[in-house]
Amino acid sequence: MQMTGAEVMVRCLAEEGVSTVFGYPGGAILPFYDALRESEIQHILVAHEQGAAHAADGFARASGKVGVCVATSGPGATNLITGLATAFLDSIPVVAITGQVPTVMIGRDAFQEVDITGIAMPITKHNFLVKDPAQLAQTIRLAFQMAKTGRPGPVLVDVPRDVQTALIDYAEGVLPPVPEDVPAESDIAAAIAAISKAERPVMLIGGGVISADAEYDAMHLCEKLHIPVVSTLMGLGAISAYRKLFLGMTGLHGHERANNAVKEADLILAVGTRFNDRVTGERKTYNENKVIIHLDIDPAELDKNIFSTIGISANMNKTLQLIEAGSEPHNLDAWWERIESWPSMDEDFGDEAAPEFFKALNPVIKDKDYIITTDVGQHQMWAAQHLRIQFARQWITSGGLGTMGFGLPAAMGAQLARPKSRVISLSGDGGFKMTGSELFTIASYKLPVTAIVFNNSGLGMIRQLQTVSFAKRFTACEFPGYVDFVKYGEAFGVKGEHVTTPEGFAAAVEKAMEMDEPYIIEVTVDPKNMVLPMVVPGAGIGDYVKFTE
Repeated sequence: MQMTGAEVMVRCLAEEGVSTVFGYPGGAILPFYDALRESEIQHILVAHEQGAAHAADGFARASGKVGVCVATSGPGATNLITGLATAFLDSIPVVAITGQVPTVMIGRDAFQEVDITGIAMPITKHNFLVKDPAQLAQTIRLAFQMAKTGRPGPVLVDVPRDVQTALIDYAEGVLPPVPEDVPAESDIAAAIAAISKAERPVMLIGGGVISADAEYDAMHLCEKLHIPVVSTLMGLGAISAYRKLFLGMTGLHGHERANNAVKEADLILAVGTRFNDRVTGERKTYNENKVIIHLDIDPAELDKNIFSTIGISANMNKTLQLIEAGSEPHNLDAWWERIESWPSMDEDFGDEAAPEFFKALNPVIKDKDYIITTDVGQHQMWAAQHLRIQFARQWITSGGLGTMGFGLPAAMGAQLARPKSRVISLSGDGGFKMTGSELFTIASYKLPVTAIVFNNSGLGMIRQLQTVSFAKRFTACEFPGYVDFVKYGEAFGVKGEHVTTPEGFAAAVEKAMEMDEPYIIEVTVDPKNMVLPMVVPGAGIGDYVKFTE
């Protein structure tokens, strides 16, 4: 069967079960858009290509499927870069399709030409420039397979305009499956033996557990052995924060109980984490006097940041199941007594007022079908510390790249991925100004996203870092004017309200979750509030900053 390259592209998306794509058209990608018009795939026209990439990312995180974004050549393609880098560092499966100038014009500085595959090479799992129309279908299939197998990540497919218009002999096809790595029996036996001898074990859960859909296997293992669990920022939700075994988040802004447990542990069972610097603090002492068992699908992560005693790169579900089957619980009462002597998640933030807003939200969202997305900054850390996330894929945040402006477009993607869920976007006023235009998209498609802006009229985390590291020499951390974000929402036809108290905030969110339309809530926050606790930058995991007025 002959069809145009553009029709082949659309047919391949349908083969992969794609229901929604996020994009912005331009001349070099118009043949694809013309073909897409005849399909049942929903296209979401965003306000900016960066929003398309973040929305595809949010769609993938919420659904576990591959998110898809589309842009034209030149500036359209380069506007995807921040979103692709965000997905790359958090291992999120995204396929980006970009238009390119005709093949005969490549390398001639044609209108809206950039070498997007060269630009994106360091921040994609792989990318392709399709010059041969006969290779187009298999390239797109391979892009999806690569994005979702092994360690997930973004893949870019750049398609010149003439390839999209060329006539191609199309045939349906399926790529052979990628074989799964099976853990070695000797490694499983070594891990079981080490765990059985540990007197102070801790399980460290990272985002890889959620990517692998291995949260239940991890939970069953720690429940069976009664091992305390700590989470990275990306691992939140893999085990319910309401479970007694959960000590909280560990790392730079981790809970004292979680950080102290990691510091004093004699064994860390690290599952699906890459030991990011925000997790470990000063690396030289992180694994002193500890057995480190590191489970990760990517062998390149083993021993990259922290040397492990036992490193296993294999299918995570199978690995956890085998360890659980061969392990028996032993007495950890003394260890738990020590753990419970440290401040709990609700006791380690001093007298700061801002956390009370987040704590007030817990009764509103508990046991509901919700998704939380965040931007990056103080509000992100307060949310990670004080929101009690119950299930995997309820927490969507930019971890590795720390992308301000991520939250709102990611919420848009998450809402389209799971239309029955209630999606709540948390932003600071700084991040919201970067991508707040996607509120127009949300309003246009009548998506019931609740957009929350914590407004301290500045860059709170910058102010906090200047307090800690620059002797309170504040600069470029305060905005010169006030923005009324509720009125901003009204410009797009979105209703909203201002709140100043935790009680008012909880009531506003509860009201918004009952509505079948978008809603914006602006929360006034004291700019002097700090995120506590905080590990001294460059210091050990248990060395905390002591703030003074």
